[in-house]
Amino acid sequence: MQEHVALLQRPRQAPRRHIQGLILLACFFVASVVRRQTEYATSLAKGNFSGDLRARCSQHVFVQRLDHFQAANGTYEQRYFVCQEYWTNRDGPIFFYTGNEANVELYLNHTGLMWESASAFNAMLVFAEHRYFGASMPPQAPGSSLGEFALHLSSQQALADFAELIAHLKQTLPAPKAPVIAFGGSYGGMLAAWLRLKYPHMVQGAIAASAPMRSFLGLDPPMDLEAFARVVTHDASAAAGAAPNCARNIRATWQHVFALGATDAGRQSLQKIFRLCPGRDVSTPESLYAFATWAKEAYENMAMGNYPYPTSYITGGDRVLPAFPMRAACVPFSGLLSEPVEYLKALKQSIDVYYNTTGKVKCYAFDDDESLDYWDYLNCADMYSPQDQTGVDDMFWTELHNITTDNNACQRQWGVSLRPFWPSVVFGGADSFRLSSNIVFSNGDFDPWYPTGFTTSLSDTVVAIMIHEGAHHLDLMFSHPLDTRAVKRAREVELDNVRKWIAQYKATVQTTP
Repeated sequence: MQEHVALLQRPRQAPRRHIQGLILLACFFVASVVRRQTEYATSLAKGNFSGDLRARCSQHVFVQRLDHFQAANGTYEQRYFVCQEYWTNRDGPIFFYTGNEANVELYLNHTGLMWESASAFNAMLVFAEHRYFGASMPPQAPGSSLGEFALHLSSQQALADFAELIAHLKQTLPAPKAPVIAFGGSYGGMLAAWLRLKYPHMVQGAIAASAPMRSFLGLDPPMDLEAFARVVTHDASAAAGAAPNCARNIRATWQHVFALGATDAGRQSLQKIFRLCPGRDVSTPESLYAFATWAKEAYENMAMGNYPYPTSYITGGDRVLPAFPMRAACVPFSGLLSEPVEYLKALKQSIDVYYNTTGKVKCYAFDDDESLDYWDYLNCADMYSPQDQTGVDDMFWTELHNITTDNNACQRQWGVSLRPFWPSVVFGGADSFRLSSNIVFSNGDFDPWYPTGFTTSLSDTVVAIMIHEGAHHLDLMFSHPLDTRAVKRAREVELDNVRKWIAQYKATVQTTP
């Protein structure tokens, strides 16, 4: 059967997104998991974590209020998984994964740090799904618009969901004295940290991996709008182990893409070289821009997924990328190129590393409609996180964010107005977390999100870890023979802190009248 890969078109004015979490994950149902070969540090349990780990858990739903902040009657069913094979007593800790913008089964099957440490801590694992993702969809009223349906989608509502679910679990298990530790990566890492910040009585600590807490406007110091593109470019450089000519050649490629897209003959060349599916073309400025954006997103995703071993995580379980995929994607750009067709053929071979790892994709297909993507709604209504690229310190073309055009896109697709400074108002930045405690923020320098995370400790109890050659929340993954010393050390620091938080909580509970 002929296999197709959809090319996701985003209008030029649409808010941009990269957390994938990110990205693509909400569309994939995790049906298979790559067999994991693991090497366990002394703080992690030896055991077999191969196969689909859902079989070791029970699936549940909890009826949540649709709106936690008004006395309204609407409800929805939140899905969550409980994995309790290591939970030997009711005072044992609960490790709680704060689900982000995807089917929570993806995180259940990949968050190895929780699984491998559960035995040593006698911990129950809970994986809670984020509202409006996976199977946790509220009911939609007949005739309602997309914006009306998504009205109750926000990070604050999701945090309240998690707090209510924790309270429910502690009451019904029952486990009133069980300490709760939040775990999360990417947006899930942000939620884990915010859960500790906003509901410190509900969780005793948080492991927040690759959480871009500083990716919002209005913070002091201000966010680095160009950092994401700059780190993607770094990952395509000799300094990151890639071919020396790679970033320079990729940067030069875009001018040929846009030049060819301006003529009929050039568009036919693009159609042929990239094997676009019948009926799909780059005949309009919008479709040409969508094509270039799609090609660029391959590098963004490979930079986030620049892991030292093959894995399917960054594709949502859809296909396995090679070890250090950015290095593999740079091989076609390693030579000295001169003719436009050479650049384009190199680009095709390069992005095939991401989009056609199986070699079975016969053509690439566009989606001409704006995609239904609830992350875009969050970006509009709750967590605007703009990014820029200049083509100077990065390997892309010039593209600067514009609040007016982004706001117009939000109103057109969702019927809501952009709130560009809301995250900095409701959550704050470094100053907020200096007043908090018991959080570990981890980041890796291969991850394009790391410059917008906390890379230095904010206090003795709000600790930052930098992982050399670490990709997007690598430390949360299952341990592997190819793990670096840096990521092994990061996990040790994280679990040392978890152990300390649990001991502190138990000492407090024992002395409380």
